[in-house]
This record gives sequence, structure tokens and C-alpha cells, in this order.
Amino acid sequence: CGGSVSDSSGMLQSPNYPGSYPNDADCVWEIQVENNFRVTLTFRDIAMQSGTCQHDYIEVYDGPLHSSPLLGRFCSGSFPTYVSSSNMMSVRFHSDSRYSFRGFQAHYSSIPAGHNTTIQCLPDYMHVVVSRRYLQSQGYSAERVTLNDNGCRPTVTSQEVVFNIPYSGCGTIQEENNDTINYSNTIRVASSGYIIKRKKNINLHVSCKMLRKSWQQVMYAAEDTVDVNEYQFGRYNMNITFYDSPAFLRQVRASPYYIDLNQNLYLQACLHSSDPSLKVFVDTCVASPDPRDFNTLAYYLVRNGCPRDSSYATYYSPSSHFARFKFNAFEFMSRHPSVYLKCQMLVCRLGDYSSHCYRGCSSRAKRDTSPAEEEVDVVVGPLRLREGDAPSGSTG
Repeated sequence: CGGSVSDSSGMLQSPNYPGSYPNDADCVWEIQVENNFRVTLTFRDIAMQSGTCQHDYIEVYDGPLHSSPLLGRFCSGSFPTYVSSSNMMSVRFHSDSRYSFRGFQAHYSSIPAGHNTTIQCLPDYMHVVVSRRYLQSQGYSAERVTLNDNGCRPTVTSQEVVFNIPYSGCGTIQEENNDTINYSNTIRVASSGYIIKRKKNINLHVSCKMLRKSWQQVMYAAEDTVDVNEYQFGRYNMNITFYDSPAFLRQVRASPYYIDLNQNLYLQACLHSSDPSLKVFVDTCVASPDPRDFNTLAYYLVRNGCPRDSSYATYYSPSSHFARFKFNAFEFMSRHPSVYLKCQMLVCRLGDYSSHCYRGCSSRAKRDTSPAEEEVDVVVGPLRLREGDAPSGSTG
């Protein structure tokens, strides 16, 4: 299931629809339509395990899966419609190992972005077209459209002003952020009149954002000296996995993970990044019977890098992208059979000994996070006691 979709319109549906979808499915569709179009996605049928949407769910992302904002996560209710901000959208369908239902069906189509300026991210340059009709409607002349670098001139036709802006010239700025490379430039439209000026200058900030092997277009217009940032940087991609022993050789893939009271649990947090100069640190881990509420009934295993539970311990890791730790299993109460963990991880620069990743336990009231640090929250669970375990030994 899943895959890349490039038609201008089509249908998405869960495996076997309208029959029951399989257990342990994890499908990702990447919808990519033409440049300067957007994706509109409308759900027509949803029949899944409702409730907290922790077990079976649908997620819609505004671009590539791991690098884009989450537009919505749901498993029941009304039939939503989503519109992307670029020419790409991702849809993820996940099911666990328990109940199965009919699933979902959705229809997508492409709609014009409606810009007066269009941008194409080609392999070696940005191809940007500004409509002369738009310039004239705003009272501007095509002859006053320039880049920061005046040596890079556009081609002016009867209808358009066309720029071919190289990624490595004409004042293009390159920025790297994790596995994202952004190329940006500014097209300036100056108003006429040097003494009396009645209109603001127009700044068209154009950028091509390369996400691994995908290209995505981003463009916005800013007035005069207003600085607007519409770069959609994704959070670091992090997951936490249970292992069956302190050797960290075999992952526990069952969900829920059924355990015995007082059993040692071994976990590994993994940062998925191509940047080798990053380090992961377990800052805070809190347990709760409710995956949506880690405040009402909460038990801290570690907080601000300081162990709060006597059974909590860390292990040596062979890579700075891994953080390994363990604790002893407990239950909250008999009426709360499941336990969820929410862990806040810190990602720091390798060798930055002033960061919390190296300073460890800190009783800070207010975090003084350095610019090279980022916080990532990960929820894992549920943990459930095996049948037959007595609740008398519970702690927390």
C-alpha cells in the first residue's frame, strides 16, 4: 500500500477497502502534482477504531512526511478537507495488531495556486516568472524589476518578466538545516519617483527547498522592509524503541507491549539524520495512563536530565544518534491497565560541552537552550501488564 502519486486527481483508500484493512499496516502516499498547483484532499468515508487515535489513524502532512507540518491526525468524525501550501502532500495510514474496520476512502485533485508569480525548482537554477499584467495592475513597470545582484538581468517579454536564478550565483543564499538545503533570493520591484514616493516597494522572496530527493517550491511577497519567514523546517525525526535485553540486539515490535510487574524495560531513542555532528540526550521521561494527559496522573522517571526513579539508568551507546536507558516496570492502578511514556529528547551539536547534552542533570527553573539545541517530544506505548499480575505491587 502507499507509494508515489503524480496524477492531477485520483482516489486513495485503505488496503482491501471496503473490506477490513489488515493489522500492522503502515502506508504512506506521497501526492505530487504540477508546479504552481496545490493538492486538495477530501475524505468521503472513515470507519476505524475511534477514541484517542493511538492505535489506528490517518495523518495528513503539508509536504514530505518527515519534514513537513502535520495538517491533521484523526480516526473518526466528520469528513475533513485539506489543502496543501505547495504542490506536495503526504498521507499516512497506520493500523495496530488488534481490531480491524472498513477503513477510509478519499479523493484528491490539483488546483491552481493562484499566484501572480510562478516558480520552478530545476536542477541547477530557479525559474521564476512574474506577470506583467500583475505589475501593471499595481502601478509598476517591468523595467524596475531586479535581483539583489543587478548584474543578473531578467528576460522581459510582452507578458512576463522571466528570471533564471542560479543556485550558486546572482546573490542566491544557501542555508543548510539538518537534511534540508534552502536556496533563496529576492526579486525587488521598485516604485517610481525619487522625491515623492506614494507606493511601497515589493519584495518577492523566492526559495527552493530541497528535502532529501524531493524539491518543494515556497514563495511569498513581503511589503517594503517587512521580513517574513515561511520556511517550513521539520522537527528532527526521532523514535523510541523497546528492546528485550541490555544487549540492544532485538527490538520489541509488539504493540501493546505486555510486560510483568518489576520487569526491566530497555529503550533506545534514535535520531534519523544524515548530519553526523549531532548528539541525543534523554532530558525528561514521564509516565501516564492517558496518552493525551501527562499532567494529572504523572510519574517522572527522569526530569531535566536528573533521574527521579531509582531504577532509571543509562547505557553506553555506540553512536551519538542513539540514547539508551532502562527502568523497572510498574503500573498506576488496576483501573488503568496501560502505561504510556512521553520523553523529551535534546538534540545538540557533538562536542558542544556547554549544552545540556553534556552537562547532564540540571535543576534549572527556566531552560537556557543554546541555538544549537532542539527539543523533541516522543510518546511511546502502551505498556500493559500480563494477565495474572497482582496489582498489589504497583508503584507510582
